[in-house]
Amino acid sequence: MSSPFETEHSPTEFRYRQAEKILEVEFDDGECFQYPAELLRVESPSAEVMGHGKDKTIVAGRRHVGIMEIEPVGNYAVRINFDDLHDTGIYTWAYLRHLGEQQEEIWARYLEALEERDLSRDP
Repeated sequence: MSSPFETEHSPTEFRYRQAEKILEVEFDDGECFQYPAELLRVESPSAEVMGHGKDKTIVAGRRHVGIMEIEPVGNYAVRINFDDLHDTGIYTWAYLRHLGEQQEEIWARYLEALEERDLSRDP
């Protein structure tokens, strides 16, 4: 299992397909992951989402969220500005790799958490 905190690989290219709301990230080892903007938003590494040291916040109603801007943060991360005005998460290379490698499991847990709380992906 990959760790969200350590990686030996870094991205070589970012492509945002606006119509599909998909961010493609290619890594230096040839791996390429496709991240729906909704996944990136609901799994934001921001303190607001990750729970300020408490339980993680389940973010509902983001099925149609898009990305407005992707800003580099040093040589280790990007900040993603979403069209719902969320912009506080720093997506490190390690975190992006973790999300890519574990995407199916992470998405399944998210959908389960929504169902348990009677929440929806729709606004």
